[in-house]
Amino acid sequence: MKVLLLFPPAWTPSMPHLATPVLSAYLAEQGVEVMQRDLNLEVVDHLLSGEAVRDAQREVRRRFATRAGRRHARGPQPDARAVEWALSHGEDLAAHVAEAKAVYRSEAFWDAERGPWALGVLAGSLQLVSLLYYPGYVEMSAFGAPAREDSSHDLLRLIADPAANTYYDVLDRHIIDSLVAEAPDLVGISIPTMSQMVAGLTIAHLLKARGLRAHITAGGPHLTMLREQLIQTPAIFRLLDSVVVFDGERPLGALVQALEAGGDLSAVPNLLYRQGEEVLATPEACPIPLAELPVPRFDGLPLDRYLIPEPVLPLISSRGCYHGRCAFCSVGYGGPRRLEALRPEETVSRMLALQERYGARHIWFADEAITPPNLRDMAALLEERGAPLHWAAYGRMDRAVTAEILGSLARSGCRMLFYGLETASPPVIAAMHKGTTAAQMSRVLREGAAAGIWNHVFFFFGFPGETMENAQETVDFLYAHADSIHSAALGTFMLERHSPAHRSPQDYGIREVLEAPERDLAITFPYRVDRGLDAATADKVAMRLMDVLPRKEQPHLYVHDTYRLLYAGRLHDAGEPYPTWLGG
Repeated sequence: MKVLLLFPPAWTPSMPHLATPVLSAYLAEQGVEVMQRDLNLEVVDHLLSGEAVRDAQREVRRRFATRAGRRHARGPQPDARAVEWALSHGEDLAAHVAEAKAVYRSEAFWDAERGPWALGVLAGSLQLVSLLYYPGYVEMSAFGAPAREDSSHDLLRLIADPAANTYYDVLDRHIIDSLVAEAPDLVGISIPTMSQMVAGLTIAHLLKARGLRAHITAGGPHLTMLREQLIQTPAIFRLLDSVVVFDGERPLGALVQALEAGGDLSAVPNLLYRQGEEVLATPEACPIPLAELPVPRFDGLPLDRYLIPEPVLPLISSRGCYHGRCAFCSVGYGGPRRLEALRPEETVSRMLALQERYGARHIWFADEAITPPNLRDMAALLEERGAPLHWAAYGRMDRAVTAEILGSLARSGCRMLFYGLETASPPVIAAMHKGTTAAQMSRVLREGAAAGIWNHVFFFFGFPGETMENAQETVDFLYAHADSIHSAALGTFMLERHSPAHRSPQDYGIREVLEAPERDLAITFPYRVDRGLDAATADKVAMRLMDVLPRKEQPHLYVHDTYRLLYAGRLHDAGEPYPTWLGG
């Protein structure tokens, strides 16, 4: 049995995702022949090539700059100024895009002129290519589909439409034949987020069209969130032979055994599969304990091809969130609440194993939030070993996160901590069930910054019941802590499937959830509130704040969090202060 694990676009091309390395390590330990391919990286690498940019420029000219092309055009058309820009800049972009990628993969990335120049070339090249699929677009770490990804009707039409599907041509011409040539018996496609639905299902469609005689399965958080909806969407199972939900190691191993034994899938746990016109769901099983899983396996992934000066590798030390009560959060995807964590000794051992095997000096923890005791003990162990790594993790601004712990974390090599600030308004904090206070958040941010940790915060406007005065409290808090916040991501409230606010909207002042039948694969929903900011007003508040933020002198360092981790490490090692989010 040969297994081929695939990670589709769109995701960041700066580091591997953890999904296929975890599954690959588990299957290899079971004696299964397994390969993994990061198709996100491969697709971005091709789109950012002189060949692709020149081809795109020629096609833009044919479609949008000739009388015949305009006469036969269908659907929305890009602005004439965008077409003119593409025609005037395309040749220059094509001539320099390979050099720009080389900058991202080298020490030249840190040059104050070369780094921003490279970002401009890469972003411009993707902007040009995107014109062919307008109003869809591809960016460095994002994808916008020209049709609804949360409608099975629109999604299935888009997947089979080469003219509208951004990924169809590059996959069909440059990727699929090499996958078929591997002659796998089982293909596993990871779909962690909605942005990977189009490419993931396009891969399945093209493999079927090529006549590949393999079982094609898919899994990941996004499909897990939609498990009940997929049962009602048998058309998806013309592309996929099965879908794995929740943690994939146990069901994927059982699926291999079932296929080897003749194909009876009924005993494979956590599986959706089609039987006739009906989609069946097998019973769910507990995941394999983290301590029994091997170190993630990055073998076969071209670590030197990621668009980053040196590798950053992801790792996980726990499942679930130790707080797990935030009203807006869908952690667990509506399944049984589970919380487990590796012993700090085991976590540190795995960090050092990644360093030894792959030469990685930077580790990115993908946990929802590491507990303060585990952070404390990990820091002590890494300090004992001379802090051989730089690392980043997600945490909570809890009472238990003391100045002593933060100091030890900084000395251990922890360069960045990511916090869900969400709001600084006391009544909204309480309504969210955040389990913290503005005073605690203030203390943790100030003490972390003093210790030498780069603080990144997430926050949003528009939680049900939030007023303009509440939103102003958050803005005031941000400015009051301008010297302690080094980067931030802001947005607006999203009513997400499986969150407490979605399960019990009336408890949070949501008068009506607008669930449209045609959006049968939706994971977020429009809503109406009894009081406070509505979604449109929250958008205006967020955009107003965005408009007054200072421009970054080195914008390429802020495109993705991985770059900021490397940046924080360089500044720390050089004894230089961190720039602040509100300081430009």
